[in-house]
Amino acid sequence: MFLDTTKYLVLIIVFLFAKNQVVAQDIHWSQINNNPIFLNPANAGNFEGDYRFVGNYKDQWRSVTVPFTTFSISADSRIEKIPAIGYGFLFFHDNAGDGFFKTLELQANGSYHLKLNKNERHSLRFGLNIGINNRQVNWDLLYFDNQFNGIIFDPSLATKESNQTNQKTNISIGFGTNYTFKLAERKSINIGLSAFNINQPNQGFYSTVVKRDVRYSIYANGFYPINLDLDLIPSINASFQGVYSELLFGSAAKYTLEKTVYAYKAIYGGIYLRNKDAFIVHAGMDYQNWFVGLSYDINFSKLVPASNARGGFEIAVKYILNKVKKNNLIHRVCPDYI
Repeated sequence: MFLDTTKYLVLIIVFLFAKNQVVAQDIHWSQINNNPIFLNPANAGNFEGDYRFVGNYKDQWRSVTVPFTTFSISADSRIEKIPAIGYGFLFFHDNAGDGFFKTLELQANGSYHLKLNKNERHSLRFGLNIGINNRQVNWDLLYFDNQFNGIIFDPSLATKESNQTNQKTNISIGFGTNYTFKLAERKSINIGLSAFNINQPNQGFYSTVVKRDVRYSIYANGFYPINLDLDLIPSINASFQGVYSELLFGSAAKYTLEKTVYAYKAIYGGIYLRNKDAFIVHAGMDYQNWFVGLSYDINFSKLVPASNARGGFEIAVKYILNKVKKNNLIHRVCPDYI
């Protein structure tokens, strides 16, 4: 009996913890550099190739409670006749906690590339983000104090809660800028700043207005060659949203296995730190136009007694499509006298 009561109390505490995290904060990724449009709308169209498709999936806190699962897909490109203008779309789905707190969002992103000099050594990009956000919760899956009969929680008892609505839809607006300094083909640095939810939409389920705080993201990453085949890719990202903040930093190493006209292969390995939360181990591989990245969060926060240091698994997949260029064949007409 005591164990049953404790179990339900733990579940309620976990839900409240999840509610504070999810309602007040946007979703977050460990492989932040492998979800470029989510990081900054200015990254729309910022790649070598014609079309880019990215998929991300994260599963976390499986050892603590009902797992939090998040996935997103995005596609971006540039306007063919005006290559300085990039565009992209991103959709994500997030499911968290015992009440299956669900977030759906569809974003449209646009960017403009400004060349600061002729050789594009210095460039600046600006981006705009507009998203439609829907949040839902299943009240029937939650436990309330009125269902405590004095000994244990009894799910059959009425909650006596007056829930005005189980979902909320709103529009969010974001902005971003990114500066790139290319010193050489494999030596560059990117510095960016983005802000989402600038209009602070109401996300409350009751009559009380609960504004969605602005999420700011400041980041820097770069490429630095060690030798002919090895590159270091250090990065740092700081995010702020209301009373919450997150600092993620570390580095990956890239080793090129093969790079010819017909084949391209490279492998990645790295470690990152999310301040006061987790170590992140990362591995990945390029194969032709494909990239696959895997990472795992090793939790060391105050949640360790419940998590057993197990944070979350994440996978990122990227594919870049290059259109086949048409060859303009020149037909010569032989004169009659030959």
